[in-house]
Amino acid sequence: MTSSDMDYLTIALPKGKLFAPSAEMLAKVGCTAEDLSENSRKLVITNEKEKLHFIITKTADLPTYIEYGAADIGIIGKDVLLEEEKDLYELLDLRFGLCRMMVAVPEALKREKLSDYAHMRVATKYPRIAESFFHSMGIQMEFIKLNGSIELAPMVGLAEIIVDLVETGRTLKANNLLEVATIQPVTARFIANRVSFKLKFDRINRITEELRTLLEGVVIP
Repeated sequence: MTSSDMDYLTIALPKGKLFAPSAEMLAKVGCTAEDLSENSRKLVITNEKEKLHFIITKTADLPTYIEYGAADIGIIGKDVLLEEEKDLYELLDLRFGLCRMMVAVPEALKREKLSDYAHMRVATKYPRIAESFFHSMGIQMEFIKLNGSIELAPMVGLAEIIVDLVETGRTLKANNLLEVATIQPVTARFIANRVSFKLKFDRINRITEELRTLLEGVVIP
């Protein structure tokens, strides 16, 4: 890390649903930039006055940028943290972007117990989370990694079960899928690189505490 790097704080924001609420929350604690937009063509967006750099990444990549110090702090969903298992600090639950990681099956395949699905195929974007969940219950499954349209897998015979992130459950219902187990709730988290947290502790800790105060509903002076 150069002396120039020490002057700036680099913040990673995720593309997609979490971008707008993340940018809005950070702006409330003074972390923003004039051209900060999810659709910006700039690779690095800078606020020279506040010595801030912003980078916008794909959700699955964001923890890697944090782990390797390409960004000092960032915001990402707990689902990505669990799946990627990167070496970083999770500083704060930001409480927005609430979803749940769950197990679903076609309505016609409903069984009495979760163990009755043993040895079936599970389609998911989250094979590490899915495998850990079923392993903790002593249930052996076959896991198939997909990157999208997880609900399609049971319809075409690729898998009998899916593990996915859902918000309202409307998509499940529309595709005749039934939620049979909840793995855990998922929200956005404020994270930091381990080395940056020590070297830039004052700035990162101040932002963390201001975000905490914001979440507690207290007006920040």
